[in-house]
This record gives sequence, C-alpha cells and structure tokens, in this order.
Amino acid sequence: MKNGKNLTIRDIAEAAGVSAATVSLVLNGKGDISGITRAKVLEAVARLNYIPRTNKTTAEPGETLRFLKIAKHGHTVNRDHSVFISDYIDGMSAEATRRNYTLEVVSFEGQPISSVAESLAGAPISGVIALGTELTEADIRLIQGLGYPTIFIDTFFDVLDANFVDMNNEDAVYKVLSRFHQQGFRRIGFVASHVETTNFRLRRDAFFKNMARLGLAVDEADVLSVESTYDGAYSDTRQLLADGLELAECYFCTNDIIAYGFIRALREHGLTIPDDVSIIGFDNLPQSATMDPGLTTIEVSKRKIGYLAVTILDDLIQSAEPQPAVKIQVGAELVLRGSHEKLSQRTGKRGAQKLKQPAE
Repeated sequence: MKNGKNLTIRDIAEAAGVSAATVSLVLNGKGDISGITRAKVLEAVARLNYIPRTNKTTAEPGETLRFLKIAKHGHTVNRDHSVFISDYIDGMSAEATRRNYTLEVVSFEGQPISSVAESLAGAPISGVIALGTELTEADIRLIQGLGYPTIFIDTFFDVLDANFVDMNNEDAVYKVLSRFHQQGFRRIGFVASHVETTNFRLRRDAFFKNMARLGLAVDEADVLSVESTYDGAYSDTRQLLADGLELAECYFCTNDIIAYGFIRALREHGLTIPDDVSIIGFDNLPQSATMDPGLTTIEVSKRKIGYLAVTILDDLIQSAEPQPAVKIQVGAELVLRGSHEKLSQRTGKRGAQKLKQPAE
C-alpha cells in the first residue's frame, strides 16, 4: 500500500468516488463544490493520510502563520479558559514577529472539523498551529493531511506521525501527588472528568501510574467523574455529596475550573478548605491566586508552548527536505498556596467521614 507521500490525486479521487479535477478543486479551495462532496474528499484525504506535493522549499520572510482556535464542543475550550488561550497566543505572536511572520488567529466554535479543513484548502499561509485540546486522532490526521507544515498544541499522541508541543502531564501529576504524600496524606482522591480530551486522559493515566510509583493504593471510590465546566463540576459534586459520598483526605482536580466547582459544592455542604478537604488543581488560572484560600495548582508556561510551536514551525517551513515528527513536552511547576494544608495541621475531623445531606 502506498504511503501518504506517494499517493496521487487520482488515488484520492478513486477513494472518494469523484473525479481528479474535483479533488484538485477541493484541495485548492476553488470551484462550486457541494459540502457533501467536499466532505467525501477531505475524509479520503484523512483516511489515506495523503500529503499533497509542493514545489515550495523555503518560505519568504513576512508570510503568514495561522493559529486555529478550535472548540468542537466547548467543554474545555470556552470563556473560562480565555486567559489560558491568550497566553498561548502571546507566546506565538512574540516569536512570529521576531521571525518576521504575521500571526493570524481564526476561531471555530461548534463547527465540524471538515469546516476547519475547508478553510485551509488553498489558503495563502505558510504554516498552521492548531489548538488540539478538543481534537481526536482522526481530526489531527485530517488537518495534517492537508499538506501545510503544522504544529498541534495542548494535546499529544505518542504514535501519531504529527508535530506536538504539550505540557508534560505525567511529570505534573507526579509533583501533585508527591506534595500530598510529603504532607502526610495517604488516601488521595482524584476528581476526573468524563469529557473526552487527550490531556484529561493523560492526567488520569498519570494519576494511577504515579500513585503506584509512590507506593500508594487507589480506592476506586475516591476517583470521581464530573463535567468539565464550572457549573457542571459544581452540579455533579452536589449530587455525589447528596448520594452520601465518603470523601478522601485530599483531591487532585483535573483542572482549576473543575476545582472551583468542586470547592463550591463542598463549601455549600458545610466543609472547609483545607481543614476538612485539601485540594490541588491544574492550570494556575488567575482566580486561583485570588480565591480564599488560594488554590495550590500546577503552572505550565503557555507562552513557552506558543514560542516553541512557532520555532518548530519555522524550521519545518524553511527545511528543503521532509522532517521527522517533533514531539515536545514542557515541564511543570507546583504553585503552593493555602488549599493543601498538612494533614497534621488540620483542625477539623470530618475529611474522611461519611457526610450527610445538610438539614434544610
């Protein structure tokens, strides 16, 4: 079977059941082609991992890079994370300017990934940086298959032949669990989310792996699953408490937004942070520093990720030869605040007791 680089437009046309001319029009963003036909062609491109041939070997200074801010469902890419995304853009913009590129930001909210692909076909750009937070492997293959030098940020796939810059989730989660362990906690819970994103999955995997690494047992009852938005996490936690949840001594929350909703529900149930339950989040959003007590959380430099994405993309654009996939993971720091007090310092005794619904 041919690989993506050896395929021709005729191969794609045969797979999609259309003419070679139609494939050419779709890939170049031209012609009056129906949405159904475009989708068929783009699906074949993604399935066969087709990489269009190009005669261009170098990019002239002053060309455009396009950042795709993609929110397929908005459960993780939403207004709660606007600062998060802005930090990525700041890092990309500074490095793009230094390298004499123009950075163009295009947002897609609630649109099918085929719309993203269609917007790229024939676009006058030199390369693409895509926010991969809510993208699946198939989505990444589709965008990658359009032939532009492309970097995906805020996601990571070990065996996918694509370029990634992401946070090192395993390293970050180890720092969280090590801190709890040093503070004297042994019954450590995890507030996960049933929303499917790669980073959420990687953090869940890292939780189990690092608990074993530290010689700590995991009680499946201490692994909670909530919605990933603030309101969703709050609502789901309220229901768990109403159902008689027996709380662990402390919890690592998949991200800060989930931690905020989780903490609100605990407080409404009559619990105090950290006297009854200790909490550590992930992302170091601005509110984490201003809440009372401040939320201990993981900080990963989003600007560094944005900078690295442009640096790698420029190398790909300037290279005269095909390059192997580049996969970079940026390390994390634990920002210590008041939400994760030592077990020995606790004044309350309710953290591991079975709780009852407050009297109305």
